[in-house]
Amino acid sequence: MPLVPGAVPVRYAASWCDPSRMKQKNMSSDNFSDRLPSTPSVKGFLDALKFDESGLVTVVVQDSLSGDILMLAHADRKALEMTLKTGVMHYYSRSRKKLWKKGEESGNEQALDNLYVDCDGDALVTQVRQVKAACHLGYRSCFSNHVARDGKVVNVGRKLMDPEKVYSKRKG
Repeated sequence: MPLVPGAVPVRYAASWCDPSRMKQKNMSSDNFSDRLPSTPSVKGFLDALKFDESGLVTVVVQDSLSGDILMLAHADRKALEMTLKTGVMHYYSRSRKKLWKKGEESGNEQALDNLYVDCDGDALVTQVRQVKAACHLGYRSCFSNHVARDGKVVNVGRKLMDPEKVYSKRKG
């Protein structure tokens, strides 16, 4: 499945990566692909990424089958190494300040199908096969709140689990 077929945000993001637009805006052309080594390797890929001052990259997580955006997370180098090695998504928890395997407590794992890097190498999109809920509140997607143009918010999410039952061992 192509990355978010026909979605406006993807086309818009791609236009920012257009070198002619960068020159017009006086932006530096810091192309991720130019930083890749000639011989492909996980180390070379990771070395080419632009981690932020905390050592993290942003990861947008998309369902491989439906195209739904499931969650937004962050990953450090170790999380990406583990993801590529195991095929199961790993992230870095900024609140707990540690590496975590998605589903380690809930069983709601994410199997990696595809990984995409943006033009300058500081953000990723992963396409995954999600087991049950992606959201720690029990919803299929963390993006379950629809905001109308008048500011009205309606939860349109599908709840797949009771987080109190799944995460009860955290509290005790």
